[in-house]
Amino acid sequence: MAVPPPTDPGFLDPQLPDQPVPPPPPLATAEVIQHSDVDLIDVVLIVIAALASTVIAAVLAIIVVELLGHARGFNPAQMTTNAFFVVPTQFVSYIIVVGFMAFLASVRHNQSLGRAVRWNLPVGKLALAAMGAGAALGVCSDLASVALQRWTPKSLPIEEYFKTPGSGYLLAAFGVLVAPLVEELFFRGFLYPALARWTGSFASILITAAAFASLHGAQLAYSWAPLLVLFVVGAVLTTIRARTRSVATCVLVHMGYNLLLFVILFISTGGFHHMERA
Repeated sequence: MAVPPPTDPGFLDPQLPDQPVPPPPPLATAEVIQHSDVDLIDVVLIVIAALASTVIAAVLAIIVVELLGHARGFNPAQMTTNAFFVVPTQFVSYIIVVGFMAFLASVRHNQSLGRAVRWNLPVGKLALAAMGAGAALGVCSDLASVALQRWTPKSLPIEEYFKTPGSGYLLAAFGVLVAPLVEELFFRGFLYPALARWTGSFASILITAAAFASLHGAQLAYSWAPLLVLFVVGAVLTTIRARTRSVATCVLVHMGYNLLLFVILFISTGGFHHMERA
């Protein structure tokens, strides 16, 4: 049998010193998840920070209402169902939470937030494909909601926020540009890989999807039909995270999904003027 010459890269002579060692094969998906830096301690701390930030933001909003609200005819009794109170309050809370996420990544893992959660931004056609996939998911979600309409309450708490066209535009902007980013950072950036270290990918996908649906439970009167649709959406998003190892891709899919739903709502209600048609 012919012996390969020393110039062959596949030839390693044990007698020759300082030879380059071939790089190890890439880790399998399960191994990548196992070696993820985030853990359940991060998740618990973020949940605590989210609860605290909600209280802080609400207190600040109430102070502003007390100082300026009455002069503008704002009724404090309707704060919890007024989009112009709820959305800015939620926005401030989200800023605090994302800042805390970045703090955790730096202090506990000595990394940037993007690296800790595996941000991995897709570019060009991949980004457009992610948005398109989100829109397709939105179409499927809307069709499923129509199919399950008989088991869905005629009036849902979330509809209380759409009292004026202005509130509709505000909610649409928040729902497309802000909510997907923060929700994906938590659910797909922290919760999924932290759970997967203990339960494996499949169980973690289901648990993360259930938690994602539960977050929206109060808005949907805890009705099983719309929550089932959101559970499936959450499972799809988490599966995308597992396959692509990219939280940014999940954010784009989520944005495309919400954008499509708001476009449908905008058209069906005549520009948020007739919410009874929704």
